[in-house]
Amino acid sequence: MSNNSVFLWYIPNDVKAGHRGDSAIENHNSLDTLTSHARALEEHGWKGALIGTGWGRPDTFTVAASLAARTTTFEPLIAIRPGYWRPANFASAAATLDHLTDGRVRINIVSGKDNLSAYGDSEGDQAHRYARTKEFMRLVRRLWTEENVTSAGEHFRVAESTVVPRIQVRGDRRHPKFYFGGASEAAERVAATEADVQLFWGEPLDGVRERIARLKALSRELDRDLPPLEFGLRITTLVRDTTEQAWADAEAKVAEMARSKGSGWHDHQRALAVGQQRLLDLHERGDVLDDNLYTAPGKFGGGGAGTTWLVGSAEDVARSLRKYQDLGITHFVLSDTPYLSEIKRQGDQLLPLLRR
Repeated sequence: MSNNSVFLWYIPNDVKAGHRGDSAIENHNSLDTLTSHARALEEHGWKGALIGTGWGRPDTFTVAASLAARTTTFEPLIAIRPGYWRPANFASAAATLDHLTDGRVRINIVSGKDNLSAYGDSEGDQAHRYARTKEFMRLVRRLWTEENVTSAGEHFRVAESTVVPRIQVRGDRRHPKFYFGGASEAAERVAATEADVQLFWGEPLDGVRERIARLKALSRELDRDLPPLEFGLRITTLVRDTTEQAWADAEAKVAEMARSKGSGWHDHQRALAVGQQRLLDLHERGDVLDDNLYTAPGKFGGGGAGTTWLVGSAEDVARSLRKYQDLGITHFVLSDTPYLSEIKRQGDQLLPLLRR
């Protein structure tokens, strides 16, 4: 697999213990505990981690800044929502953190539904939501790369705005990358013109191949004026010493999910987006697709990256991830629980195989 590929993990950022079968330890979301995850990522070969967002969870940007201050190479992929943030306020906060961390900031733009009224937002229908997201991303990028920005859009206005400190250009990195998800037509039109990296959930290879081709064609159709869109995969990877042990553990986990009715796994179930529904429908094609894509978790409450799992030995999972890489995937956001022990196991067993 190409050395240009980026390997990130996931930090759940949840006030409730036991997220997706994680160890329910005391102080699970304390700064010391989360720092132990970030430092383990540094020590076991990972670039950084996605930090989840949503109303009712600790503020993602605050968590990211705190972990960045306690680490030296850890790169937070900070999930944020237009509407929760205003563009100039966010551009300034991110530029400041990027400056203080010597360019370690990555951003995941989230446009799915949330508890909007709780934080005083009203995104309206899907068309409105994605139109605002498109304008947000375009304006933030301008604020990072231009000075004295004046813009009067449908959703946001700034006049003579210059964000300081300025984002330092580092090689071909002009600013933090914008990661973006979504499978609806509205979401894909935003990705095709504004995102740096389109993230896919763990779909079968044929689905990912189709979506990459469609997004490339859409980028041409919409006259994308940015560098070519990159692609990423957000998926659970259940890795054990042997194939047999991996499948035994996967089936035991799903049995426990069935027994508990998916307790701790429902963080993407509030309102089913197009991409989430695509995942949940996969088990109708079979419990195992491609070589080792396990769809059974979706029957019992698996949400988002918890809906489908790549299962097997390190060699099995690496072989499957290489097939996604052959399709054009260069950004990988992996995870399994217990999070901390799996950071170490997969960092030591899986990542070396992917870097050969």
